[in-house]
Amino acid sequence: LSLSGEPHDAKMAAAAEPIFKGTCAACHGADGKGTQALGAPNLTDHIWLHGGSLADIEKTIHDGRQGHMPNWDKRLSDDDIHVLAAYVYHVSHPDVGAQ
Repeated sequence: LSLSGEPHDAKMAAAAEPIFKGTCAACHGADGKGTQALGAPNLTDHIWLHGGSLADIEKTIHDGRQGHMPNWDKRLSDDDIHVLAAYVYHVSHPDVGAQ
């Protein structure tokens, strides 16, 4: 699910950091640790309510979670959603793709 054909692409994830800070950080925090008062989960642990695979994360960003998270499909391009999902995956799995 990455531009390189690998399951995770650290360079692509790093390119999405500004997107994360502009769209996700308000609820999930700049470090991705979540905001309990808002009900925004910690993205840095391995606890995923709706699946933690890259495809699951991409679907959650695209479609949102009714009553919990807005959908971003009308505000972000498919490419932006794809790289944002890679970034969120990397936040939770920093060891994956590390060389």
